[in-house]
Amino acid sequence: MTARPAVRPLLAVAGTSVAALVLAACGGSSAETGNEASTSQSSEALSHVHGLGVDPADGRVYVATHNGLYTVAKGQRPKLVGDSKDDFMGFTVTGEKTFIASGHGAPGSDRPGNVGLIESKDTGRTWTSRSLSGEADFHSLDSAKGTVYGYEGGRIRVSGDLKSWDDRATLEALDLAVSPAGDKLLATTAEGVATSTDGGRTFGKGAGPVQAFVSWPAEKSLFGISTSGKLSSSTDSGKSWKELTAVPGGQPQALTAVNADHILAATMTGVYESRDGGRTFSELAPLAS
Repeated sequence: MTARPAVRPLLAVAGTSVAALVLAACGGSSAETGNEASTSQSSEALSHVHGLGVDPADGRVYVATHNGLYTVAKGQRPKLVGDSKDDFMGFTVTGEKTFIASGHGAPGSDRPGNVGLIESKDTGRTWTSRSLSGEADFHSLDSAKGTVYGYEGGRIRVSGDLKSWDDRATLEALDLAVSPAGDKLLATTAEGVATSTDGGRTFGKGAGPVQAFVSWPAEKSLFGISTSGKLSSSTDSGKSWKELTAVPGGQPQALTAVNADHILAATMTGVYESRDGGRTFSELAPLAS
C-alpha cells in the first residue's frame, strides 16, 4: 500500500496525529446522465479516497481513490472511469471535462511509480503526462486563475503551464486551498491553518482550529474539516471559523466544496454530500471497511 507522506512527524496536536489520519485514509444529489461511454461497466465498492470533484459540464461526482477514478450517484453503485486502476493521490477539477492528478501507476501497468502531473480532457477516461513523470507525487492539488498549486515532497510547487514548476516554501502540511482570486494560499498544519499571501513563497504561523482538509469555492465561503470530521466555515479567509456539523463517519479522507451550498466529503465510512451549505449530509456511496 502506498501511504500519503511519511514526512509528517510533527503533525500531532492534542493527541491527534494528522500523519496518522493520512495513513488511516489510505487504509481504511448528482444524477447519472446516461452517458456510459465515459465509464467502464465495472461497479465495485470504494476505498482509500484521496480526492473529490464535480465536472461542471454535467454535475457528475468523481471520486479519486487508491484503485482508480470512479463516478458516484445516490442509489447507484460506483463506476470505474476508463480502465485505469492507478493510485490517484492528488486530484482536482480544473474545468469542464478537465482534471489534473498525480499518484502512482497501478501494479502491472506501464505507468511509472510516480506519474508526476497528469491531465485528462475527457473526464478521466484517458490521461496525458504533462510533467515530472517518474519524479513527482503530488498529494494535494488546487488551481485558480490558470495557476496550479501543488504540495509534493514537503514543498509548495507552482505552475502556470503544467510543464515548468517553481519550487517555493517548504513546510509540513496535509492539504492546500487557493482563494478564488488567487491572492491567498492556505495550508493545513499541526498548528492550524497557515496563510501565504505571496503565492506560497512564505507562510505565516498556523492559527485557529486544526483542519485536516480545506476547500475554497467562493471568496467568502471557505470550508474546513477537522481530524474528527467536524465541518466548519469561514467568511474571512480563515481568520475565524464557525462549526457547522459533524460529517458522518468520523475521520475525513477528502473535502471539496463545489460552491457555497454544494459540499462533498469522504470519511472512513462513505462519500457524503451536502446541498445546504454543510448543515446536513446524505450518503452518496459507502466505503468498503
